Amino acid sequence: MFFLKRLPSAGGISVRMLQYTSLTFGFLSASHRLSSRRGPSPYSLVDSERYISLVKSVMSSRVTSQTPETIKAEDEHMFGPIVKAASKPETRLPKTMHPFLHCEDTPETLDFDSGPPIRIVLNRDQGRSSIPSVTRILQATLSSEQLFYLERWKKRMVAELGEEGFKEYTKNLFRQGKLFHSALEEVLMAGNDRPHAPHPTEVLGYMESVSHILEDVGAARAIESTVQHDTLNYLGVVDCVARYRGVLCVIDWKTSDKPKPFLSNTYDNPIQVAAYAGALNNDGKYKYQVQNGLIVVAYKNGSPAHAHKLNSELMSEYWEKWLIRLEEYIEKRSSEVPSVSS
Repeated sequence: MFFLKRLPSAGGISVRMLQYTSLTFGFLSASHRLSSRRGPSPYSLVDSERYISLVKSVMSSRVTSQTPETIKAEDEHMFGPIVKAASKPETRLPKTMHPFLHCEDTPETLDFDSGPPIRIVLNRDQGRSSIPSVTRILQATLSSEQLFYLERWKKRMVAELGEEGFKEYTKNLFRQGKLFHSALEEVLMAGNDRPHAPHPTEVLGYMESVSHILEDVGAARAIESTVQHDTLNYLGVVDCVARYRGVLCVIDWKTSDKPKPFLSNTYDNPIQVAAYAGALNNDGKYKYQVQNGLIVVAYKNGSPAHAHKLNSELMSEYWEKWLIRLEEYIEKRSSEVPSVSS
């Protein structure tokens, strides 16, 4: 503690002196000891003149109110323009909705499943040379994204195998596909319970892969048979028309090196199956209608094949997609034909 004390002086004037108690000195001494232990204050390291100048500049500047427009302009200046996510494209419908089923055809009879399956061989000489196939139409109307991934896959394969190696690879794929379909045809024509010739070594894995699927396939009505849609002017060759678990289906057999457990992994195959079924339903050579489809993906290593069922609702959806692709093909071909000048 401290107090004032008046002292007499020579001139009659009193002088007040500040006196401290021992407690005060003790407190100051302790404070000095504590501060000496902590070291110098960090504020002592601040550049005072620079800090004062900064405060003056902030206090003297005029602050303007921000708006969403000014904030957006400032962000674009600092970080670049805002990239918005692409909006979902509008659902496109075919310009002309051609029917998937031909209702005038006679219904199935009691002896529908009797007799051997038919096979109508494709003959291009019988006025069909100008009729495009389903495969050609789908390949000609691939999206830019599909073309990108297809070209990237080809470049990767060429880099690994070389040009000649890639040609040999595609040739072997085509050959194995033909052998696989021939083996399936032999089994379906003879029936699962009847003996048949041994399968070629190249397709043993594929046949093992589809063995559990073949147990549910029966009453084949067509195998490797041509179908044609006269109104829409296209044709194709169906792999098989048979009953799968009791339901009549257009069956498409596929091979793959990679697993395809989901329908989305089959890319344009559902559109292809819908196109075949729509052509068959409108082809007078077939006296029945097919509303369902089946895509079977077989694997060379013998692992169980994946079977993707297309019910009537899905077939209708993919039929509409097929009609759109067909319109795109016709428009593309029309634009490629040079106009005849008068």
